[in-house]
Amino acid sequence: MRVFRDSSLAKYVRGVKSLPSGIFNWHLFATCISFALAGCPKGWDEGSAASITELGSFKREYGLDAKTNRATISNIVSLVNVGAGVGAFLSFFLNDRIGRLWSGRLYQTIYAIGSLISCLSYGNHAVLYLGRIVAGLGIGACTVVGPMAIAEMAPKSIRGLMTLWFNIAMLSGQTVGIFTVFGSNMHISPAKHLQYQIPWFVQTFVPAIAIVSSFFSVESPRWLTIRGRPQEALEALVTLRGLPVDHPYLQEEYAEISSHIDDENRQFGEGGYLSVMKETFSVRSNLRRVQLTIIAYILAQFSGANSVTNYLPTVFTLIGVTGTDVKVYSTGLYAVAKLVCCVIASLVFVDVLGRRKSLMLGITVQAMCHAYLSGYLKYFTKDPESVPSGASDAAIGIIYIHAFGWAVGLYTLPYLFGAELWPNRIRSFGGALSQSFHWMFYFAITKATPSIISSMDVWGAFLFFVAWCIVAFIYTLFFVPETSNLSLDEMDAIFDRPMHKMRHSTKTPVNGTDPEHDSKKSMEKHESMEHVEGR
Repeated sequence: MRVFRDSSLAKYVRGVKSLPSGIFNWHLFATCISFALAGCPKGWDEGSAASITELGSFKREYGLDAKTNRATISNIVSLVNVGAGVGAFLSFFLNDRIGRLWSGRLYQTIYAIGSLISCLSYGNHAVLYLGRIVAGLGIGACTVVGPMAIAEMAPKSIRGLMTLWFNIAMLSGQTVGIFTVFGSNMHISPAKHLQYQIPWFVQTFVPAIAIVSSFFSVESPRWLTIRGRPQEALEALVTLRGLPVDHPYLQEEYAEISSHIDDENRQFGEGGYLSVMKETFSVRSNLRRVQLTIIAYILAQFSGANSVTNYLPTVFTLIGVTGTDVKVYSTGLYAVAKLVCCVIASLVFVDVLGRRKSLMLGITVQAMCHAYLSGYLKYFTKDPESVPSGASDAAIGIIYIHAFGWAVGLYTLPYLFGAELWPNRIRSFGGALSQSFHWMFYFAITKATPSIISSMDVWGAFLFFVAWCIVAFIYTLFFVPETSNLSLDEMDAIFDRPMHKMRHSTKTPVNGTDPEHDSKKSMEKHESMEHVEGR
């Protein structure tokens, strides 16, 4: 029993129980869910784009045949990533100007417009490509504002859990997108336009829900403070925490936010876009943040998981799964597996086990799965008739085990790092910058995957992914810091250290949010809020 009482999970549970009960309120949950829905566009597109191109009506409408299939499908699937990279970077110019709520509404609208353009392209390749790029603009911007807003509003003890709601929404969108295409393929004749139009049209439903729900949500207190609106920031924090304005926990959090932003402004001034960019690349601690977030996204792409996701029907063909319906259904089950594993990761791993251990566990599982698939494709596919059924069944099972490794590690953690590591002043630019690089590498690996698979005798491609997983594990072991249970304002202490010492960061005790501790600390440090409360 003592072993359990001293475990990370038990300590985490005790720490969460010590939080004021008002923190867990519907305003916080509704707001974070509204921003989490910004993940649905990316997931939905990942789940449906490649599968839509396999529909008979789509091939007939767009004149696809065996000769043009590979190049055209590659363009259709990957062009959205070009728009996403641009959209992610451009979001920097709006996130801090119009706020998190209005930014989210705008980006969801852009994505919906792009989906409608694709839906109504009627065989015109140029119009279809335009729709894909416009949709990408919205998708890329959504991947910046969603996790960033949640990280700014979530209590630090459960920030990892709540930020991963964005990833859960991505995987939910992916799952629904896959089965929407599956349903269209099953129940609508290939002779009708509706077979491929419905999967694109229903993508507009989630943006509509997200936009409506945003009007019942709360603006980020950090953004309001940055914009010089302290009274509104305090009111927003009171609403999000469900606590009275004089509660010690709320007083400390508000004072910590205000003092940290004031310190940043005193040190760097209140300059515009160029000042923020200069601060990002001229301050050593910020350069370390840039390095960490960009490398995390690079390693995520080169680990091969997104390649498996985008071309899963092809991968299933390689390991012996035949039939369009069977492949689409198996792809849907893979998305469900990732969704379930992501929920497990949010509840059990990122805040309980910690960021570093979660990453290393996920990378290890992913590498082992790639290694098995490489061996299977090397030794058991030369003569399909003689492949042992057990080996084929194991290969299919490995695909779903791979989902666990991906969800626990390199799928979820880069998004979390991209949202939580940055100082307040440059969080929007840092998130936009890291996501832009993410989308560029996403585009590159999506375009390159067919060539990698064909040029490396198939099995070599998976061995290539194993090598990158090993690189990711080594990088995590030596350079990735532990950020769980640290407030956003406590991150500076980590990145002020040399790179090789960042991994030795000291974790704040999980129960460090004890109300009595908060009360003493707030009374000692932050009497400056009284003038705000008295307005």
